[in-house]
Amino acid sequence: MYHSKISGLGFYVPENVVTNDDLSKIMDTNDEWIQERTGIKERRHVIKGEDTTTSMGVKAAKIAIERSGVSYDDIDFIIFATLSPDYYFPGPGVLVQRDLGLKTVGALDIRNQCSGFVYALSIADQYVKTGMYKNILIIGSELHSHGLDMTTRGRGVSVIFGDGAGAAVISREEDLTKGILSTHLHSEGQHAEELSLIAPGMGKRWVNDIIADNDPNDESYFPYMNGQFVFKNAVVRFSEVIMEGLQANNLQVSDIDMLVPHQANLRISQFIQQKFKLTDDQVYNNIQKYGNTTAASIPIALTEAWEQEKIKSGDTVVLAAFGSGFTWASAIIKW
Repeated sequence: MYHSKISGLGFYVPENVVTNDDLSKIMDTNDEWIQERTGIKERRHVIKGEDTTTSMGVKAAKIAIERSGVSYDDIDFIIFATLSPDYYFPGPGVLVQRDLGLKTVGALDIRNQCSGFVYALSIADQYVKTGMYKNILIIGSELHSHGLDMTTRGRGVSVIFGDGAGAAVISREEDLTKGILSTHLHSEGQHAEELSLIAPGMGKRWVNDIIADNDPNDESYFPYMNGQFVFKNAVVRFSEVIMEGLQANNLQVSDIDMLVPHQANLRISQFIQQKFKLTDDQVYNNIQKYGNTTAASIPIALTEAWEQEKIKSGDTVVLAAFGSGFTWASAIIKW
């Protein structure tokens, strides 16, 4: 039995910066309103034709692989987390295999939205621990902007989300005191529709239904979020899953060197920070710059924290996420 470790990290965001003031020109909103509710100052949006969910993932992956010291030929599995794939099918995992020129390794696509990267990390951890694979590439990538309602009608959701990608290489660790110590995954489908995009889908409305109705007021193909309900559940589940991870490893809150929460809303992160009495140096947030990038948010934030030397060898790092599904998850890592 082995442990697994993060041997390389990378991220990519589009160059196109969209500020709150930019959004105020196309919808009834303003910088103060957005910052007060979300903490977001700006986000990145892909200019059509310049990037896709896959291409951003590939760019992040190249950085992660280079930093890992692992060769492309040594990557023996791919896990891709996204809610915004290039195609309805096939998923982006196989496109990454193609575009990176990897061997014909397995590619797995997972749909766990904001918790997607931690779910991917957990799956990779199990494969490496059991000895099935040695080096797994995991990617969280999202292109939200092309599917948002960029009008006043959609402002409650559209101001929150940004585009970007993060990646990590998960490799074998012989030292059982280091690496990924544990992961913890949960779901509660009872609230699935409280944060969702219903159409097009085979369950209720497919593309032919949308075309046949030709209804300009149809909002079924735009994201829906019951904001207050999501917030209330998020702060509870974040707290629970962080404590679950700490207790599983006989750790205390005081043992946390760095908490990297999913960047859903700065107010959620601040609530958790205050509840656990963590200092600013113990929590990393970058939603102010990038918005909520769903499955990409944790690997982008984790990479930035590592690049800024806020994470050092021997540190206890906690990853935690909550999102659509509802799903929530945590990972405890000894760096």
